Amino acid sequence: MTRTAEQTKGRAGRLTRLMPAGPSTAARTPFVLLVVLLLAGGLISLLLLNSALNEGSFKLSKLKRETTELTDEQQALQRDVDSYSQPDALERRARQLGMVPGGNPAFLNPDGTVRGVPERATAGPSPAVAPTPEANAATTATTAPAEPSAAAPSPTATSTTPPPTSPGR
Repeated sequence: MTRTAEQTKGRAGRLTRLMPAGPSTAARTPFVLLVVLLLAGGLISLLLLNSALNEGSFKLSKLKRETTELTDEQQALQRDVDSYSQPDALERRARQLGMVPGGNPAFLNPDGTVRGVPERATAGPSPAVAPTPEANAATTATTAPAEPSAAAPSPTATSTTPPPTSPGR
């Protein structure tokens, strides 16, 4: 046993001669700096990631708000379009523009002949809204009476002129 104790003593002695005795702070300094740098880098990257997520969240809430506003505006515009396209609204607007309901139509056959007798459109009484006397006086004072033009074209006169054609129809 003495021999093994001497051998270990000899080995330990050699090791103690290679390494200085006492606390060595020189070997720990780079490790401590590495750990501190890793922790600081992790905290900074976490802060940047959190900031990017918050910015994305703010953009998302702004875009949702804009989408809601635009949806509301689209619905309001659709209600306006629907109210303007109702038959009574269209008739009222057409009468304001001076349009009158058409008479019996005449149709052109593919060979150029006319089917039906065309009639001139005449202004009939408005069933929905009766014009006020002030509006009647104003419109008659500003517009001159229409001169009756030539009679409606006869079917034979129209049938000699070929109908206009368009490609694709």
